[in-house]
Amino acid sequence: MAISRRRLLASAAALCAVSASAGIFAPAIAQNKPLRIGILAPRSGIAAAPGENGIRAAQWAVEKYNAKDGIGGRKVELVIEDESTPKDTIERFSKLVQQEKVDCVQGIVSSGVGLALGPVIEEARALTIYWDGTTQNGVDETIPDPKYLFRSTDNECEAMMASLLTIKHWKGKFAKVAGINPDYSYGRNNMAAFGAVLKRFNIEHEVVTEQWPKVGTMDLTSHVAALKAAKPDLIFSSLLFADLPVFMKQAHAAGLTEGIKLVFPAAGWQHTLMKKEFTPEGMLFGHNTLYFANPKNSATAQEFVAWYGDKFKDYPEWEADRAYFALESYRQAVEKAMKAKGGSWPSQDDVIQAMIGLEVESLGGKGSWRKDKIADQTFVQGFTTHKNKYDFVTLAEPFDTMYSADLQKPPGANFWEWIKTAQFKI
Repeated sequence: MAISRRRLLASAAALCAVSASAGIFAPAIAQNKPLRIGILAPRSGIAAAPGENGIRAAQWAVEKYNAKDGIGGRKVELVIEDESTPKDTIERFSKLVQQEKVDCVQGIVSSGVGLALGPVIEEARALTIYWDGTTQNGVDETIPDPKYLFRSTDNECEAMMASLLTIKHWKGKFAKVAGINPDYSYGRNNMAAFGAVLKRFNIEHEVVTEQWPKVGTMDLTSHVAALKAAKPDLIFSSLLFADLPVFMKQAHAAGLTEGIKLVFPAAGWQHTLMKKEFTPEGMLFGHNTLYFANPKNSATAQEFVAWYGDKFKDYPEWEADRAYFALESYRQAVEKAMKAKGGSWPSQDDVIQAMIGLEVESLGGKGSWRKDKIADQTFVQGFTTHKNKYDFVTLAEPFDTMYSADLQKPPGANFWEWIKTAQFKI
């Protein structure tokens, strides 16, 4: 949904004025008051499942914090609002800051929403930590040096890792490449990144077809037919919503998945729906920053996975890690800043400074915050197997992990120029 810059800034200015007059971010807050954290996450529509994963992880983390001393000695309350359209999400953000007077806002799954919300956050001077959202316009960063906004890893990290693993494992074993990707910037940028990395390593290939279904399209038979007619050796796809398992069912029924290499770097968002009956072994499959069955998961991650399975009869995916990472980063930054102030409650600026450069053990492994307030986290990808106790595919061991410092452009870099010269690890 298009939103004018004038409207965004007018809304932000009003929010800023109210915030300042109310003093809601004053440094000295009575430490016996609950610490209120606002959550903006999708609870309906195509992103509802990851939204619920994130909310559940946030609730679990808060239960653990409150069972001890909360954060900095203050019990924690979550105030949850829906993430939906950019316009409505901006209004709910304003509600969290102006009316609910939260101490920090966290959430945001859609980078389209994150892009629109970013300027409002900066104008409102409200500490905000995105789970999965960015402020990228395509691959270009629109807010290179924010003061109040901390953002996710770049959207292209999983595509970059999948590209490098494709070369590592399948170099010389494919010549004709096809793509089926969602028809918006995430899908188009990931497909372009895949091609750029192949070119960077002089992998000769021909793109025989590119399919661009609109997000949420459930009848993909025409796309399946076009892919099959093109006779590719390899299919790259960043499908990740509910259309992904639908595509796999329809592709399997058409015989498209037989004897072909499949590269699906974002499939982990739907991992429990990727059933063995239609998802083949040996496809390159990405779990982003959390693989629930990783034998190297920390004790905390194992505890969370067990809790999640017992409570919801399901297995968490990466949005749970992103939510936990945001909360744990905030907790550690608050307590680090308190220690520096001799135990007194820190100002918002103190917390922001404490977060820069902070290293955190998240559910999926190591994470940290760059100086430009973009996250680095640990990514997991590998090849699917049916040899497990579940009705869905998991990763055969050994699988690969990579840190996003090796997958995303440095601060201020042009993404496409960086690919040409970066020293990638394969």
